[in-house]
Amino acid sequence: MATASTPERIYDYGTAAEYPPDLYRYDGIAEGVDGFDSIRDEHIAQFHEEGYLVIHNAFSPQEVRAALDGLLHLLSGQVPGFKGVMYERVAAEVPVEEMPPEQKQDYVRKFMWFVNYEPRLADLAHHPRLLAVLEQIMGEPPVLFQDMALLKPPRFGREKPWHQDHAYFELPLEAKVVGCWIALDEATPENGCMIIIPGTHRQGPVVHFKRRDWQICDTHVKNQGALAVPLSPGGCLLFSSLIHHGTPTNTSEKRRRAVQFHYRPQSAPRTSVEERLAIFGEEGKDVTC
Repeated sequence: MATASTPERIYDYGTAAEYPPDLYRYDGIAEGVDGFDSIRDEHIAQFHEEGYLVIHNAFSPQEVRAALDGLLHLLSGQVPGFKGVMYERVAAEVPVEEMPPEQKQDYVRKFMWFVNYEPRLADLAHHPRLLAVLEQIMGEPPVLFQDMALLKPPRFGREKPWHQDHAYFELPLEAKVVGCWIALDEATPENGCMIIIPGTHRQGPVVHFKRRDWQICDTHVKNQGALAVPLSPGGCLLFSSLIHHGTPTNTSEKRRRAVQFHYRPQSAPRTSVEERLAIFGEEGKDVTC
């Protein structure tokens, strides 16, 4: 039974399972710009056409270190009221409560809802250079509405199947919703960097199924032209909420930690779960997976 000192663990609902060996095949590496100062109008135009923008060296080593320290602080049990840690299911067999945060993090799948609890991570989410680029993309002020950290522990950090982030959001399809994925470790194809299919955001919504996760069906994935997005710590990927993307299992001995924020245009109204599922859910659409 959970106590005040050993809170009940929350497990991410996705499951680990075999997937086709070529599911995350890619044909090239995504190119990017070097820092926020390098962004020009043509890069904003590229975002709208291709659905993504890679920014290397977007955040300093000090900002990356502060973010990692913030995550470990959230794991320390010293943050009153914070309950946003979700574990990998392998943690069920391990006494994680007895571990120091540095060891415990290797059983964590994700953190969520932390910006109101950890100022170092809030500073990253509200970084003025980042917000300025987002406003260029959206044409109006951005509003942060989702914050999470995504961890892939060495050897067993599982995949995030192909999906569109908009399938998770109660927001209108026409809203220019943008994700920001920031590497806190070296992110490589071996430890589970992002794989994207440029231009797929212009194809509109795709039906999702609850299989290993809330995902595009494996057999529906058309990954010709897919690009891997390896990033050094402090690099980031800005991407449309409708672009098809996923991350393979971490088969390496190295951690792959990242934070991800989602922003909506200030004017975008909220919709409902029913409206979202009417678009992205499989019920009533005569489709199978």
